[in-house]
Amino acid sequence: MSFPAPEITDVNRPYWEGLAEGSLRYKHCLKCDSDWLPARSHCPHCLSDKTEWRASAGRGKVVSWIVYRKAYAPHLESKVPYDVTIVELEEGPRLLTNVVDSEAGQKLAVGTAVALAIQEEEGFHLPRFRLAEGGDMAQA
Repeated sequence: MSFPAPEITDVNRPYWEGLAEGSLRYKHCLKCDSDWLPARSHCPHCLSDKTEWRASAGRGKVVSWIVYRKAYAPHLESKVPYDVTIVELEEGPRLLTNVVDSEAGQKLAVGTAVALAIQEEEGFHLPRFRLAEGGDMAQA
């Protein structure tokens, strides 16, 4: 079953294009030096429109996660059980994602180091993560 496609707009198009090119991009404010995801046209901290896209190194750490053992939508039935994880990138922005080799969250702990693993699904490139070598963010 098909999953709900993201709405691609002028504001978030560079994010999706970056993923298709193998890069996870985030927004950066040139006025207050803040970084964030998801994309918006103005800085959520100082409201400046002087922003730019930057490429993440693709490394981060687990902040929190939950494991779904029931599919609440038909397109998720084949994925159960699966994790939904908050990953904080080294650069600071956080995003909701999945850790594809976490054994449905069993290998996760707060601070676990992860590395970007972009996966294509139904024509869209999605930012997912894998466990990084060493496991602890201090070692990544």
